[in-house]
Amino acid sequence: MTATVADMTGWRTHVVLAVSIAVLIAGCAGGGEADGPVVTPIPDLPERQPRGETLDALVVDRVVDGDTVKVTLDGQQVSVRLIGINTPETVKPDSPVECFGPEASDFAKELLDGQPIVLEFDDSQGYYDRYDRVLAYVWRVQPDGSLRLFNEEAVAGGFAYERQYTDDPYAWRTEFAAAQDRARQSGYGLWSACDQP
Repeated sequence: MTATVADMTGWRTHVVLAVSIAVLIAGCAGGGEADGPVVTPIPDLPERQPRGETLDALVVDRVVDGDTVKVTLDGQQVSVRLIGINTPETVKPDSPVECFGPEASDFAKELLDGQPIVLEFDDSQGYYDRYDRVLAYVWRVQPDGSLRLFNEEAVAGGFAYERQYTDDPYAWRTEFAAAQDRARQSGYGLWSACDQP
């Protein structure tokens, strides 16, 4: 499927019912351990729309882990690294699986695998990282055509940490930082399941 640059003016997300995902934490490597099932609701998030250049008509080919997906662009499969978030490691060579990494990956797979998305780029971050991965925000296309910002959902549910990689703040930093503060205060996901540095 060929992606086209689209003007997203008028596309708006709608507040939807919170999604609850029950995850069983058994022996998180490298962190604290939970004693039983942890229910992590994804809070309702404000209505949003992309702010930067976008590519639409895309589908997630495969979730690599909680913060990296594979997408076909111009007939070639590329890795997309999600801007503004970092999830515990699960597939990094020579590294142990980190606490809540499998849950973060499962969350991404449940919401993104095979699903239609829109990529949003951020001038402040550039198009590629040092590993030649495309840098973008991932917007999930809902059945009614509205959009949900997956990067923010992952942080809001405690599946990812907010993280700035460059000296320049990314476009959604204020919103992601606020989502992280709420997730931490509520003890969502990794904030209650893992020891924090």
